[in-house]
Amino acid sequence: MNEEQLIKGCLRRDRIAQKHLYDTFSPKMYPLCCRYIRDQAEAEDVLVIAFTQILERIGQFRGEGSLEGWIKRIVIHQAINALRKKKNMFLTTPIEETGFDIAAPPLHDPLAEEDLLHLLKVLPEGYRTIFNLYAIDGYSHKEIAEQLQISENTSKSQLSRARVHLQRLLAEREHSPKRLSHDIAS
Repeated sequence: MNEEQLIKGCLRRDRIAQKHLYDTFSPKMYPLCCRYIRDQAEAEDVLVIAFTQILERIGQFRGEGSLEGWIKRIVIHQAINALRKKKNMFLTTPIEETGFDIAAPPLHDPLAEEDLLHLLKVLPEGYRTIFNLYAIDGYSHKEIAEQLQISENTSKSQLSRARVHLQRLLAEREHSPKRLSHDIAS
């Protein structure tokens, strides 16, 4: 079933097409949910809610860009909505008051993607969310601020703090890899 047939089938509420859409894209979107939502059961809930919205809104997909990109935006939006419902997700200190400079990424970093994803799991939610949106998913601070209903400076501050936190975790990892592995597992 090609993408056009899949979309038409979903518009007709054909269960086979809906299942095919879910089976095709959910394996790619679940890890995305897990990057934002630490608890696996909550990440699964976010995924199911997102796909419910996707199936309800499939008629809004205009073919501008990829279907996967459109689905990804809905999944990210749903993950952010789930996080937004939690209290105290973000600190609201403007970056000017933090004393942190936003560090440039190293030119060559031997850290594997899987290691980074494990490190991200131990970040506080606010830091993890901003880091995911900015560094991994490519959103600008302005877009992040609009989506999360925070200031651009708060987004920059959270990114800076996330990077400092990650640098500390990496330093610990270099000095005691077993300890960090244990911290990540717990």
